[in-house]
Amino acid sequence: MSQQLVQKLWNYCNILRDDGLSYGDYVEQLTFLLFLKMADEQSKPPFNKTSPIPKGFSWGTLLKMDGDDLEVHYRHTLEELGKRTGMLGVIFRKSQNKIQDPAKLRRLIVDLIDKEQWSSLSSDVKGDAYEGLLQKNAEDVKGGAGQYFTPRSLIAAMVDVVAPQPGQAICDPACGTGGFLLAAHDYLAKHYQLDRAQKKKLKSGTFFGIELVDSVSSSSINARL
Repeated sequence: MSQQLVQKLWNYCNILRDDGLSYGDYVEQLTFLLFLKMADEQSKPPFNKTSPIPKGFSWGTLLKMDGDDLEVHYRHTLEELGKRTGMLGVIFRKSQNKIQDPAKLRRLIVDLIDKEQWSSLSSDVKGDAYEGLLQKNAEDVKGGAGQYFTPRSLIAAMVDVVAPQPGQAICDPACGTGGFLLAAHDYLAKHYQLDRAQKKKLKSGTFFGIELVDSVSSSSINARL
């Protein structure tokens, strides 16, 4: 499932790169749209959650539009969400529409993203798909990919050497997409029988990450939701 999803997303990346859209820009736009789609799914049964997206900027609104109207509205949507407080503002901070061709934007929305039920996919599948895109880029681009992708086997080996323990604060000062923090979480859950207090500590108060590049951090947040 993960590999099929990665290939589907990567194929469309190639189409957009022909228009001059960089790989990083594609992943960024993809995660913005995925967030809107998943927020829409979460507002419907069986979840029935209150959507964090303001009225008029929802996924359903984008689906109804086409042509220049779609491009303009999507741009305004990113600008509006970037002004919001809390996690929503963090995800969309400084966001801009990089897909200038409205026809390709609509194809991405309607044919690629809307046809999947992303909330029904496990977080592992979504995370694996995101990592798969990063890996494909690392294979496609000769240099510079290390800023965004470290092979999972290398991450696991380094976490095994560090051997984190319950109760410790774990920080990655250049966390990128958060791969080391996630591996450390999995290590603790696998190697220790955590009591209730330790599990609570694991959810908040254990992991800290710093990343200077907004596009990397916002994309990784979306991928792990």
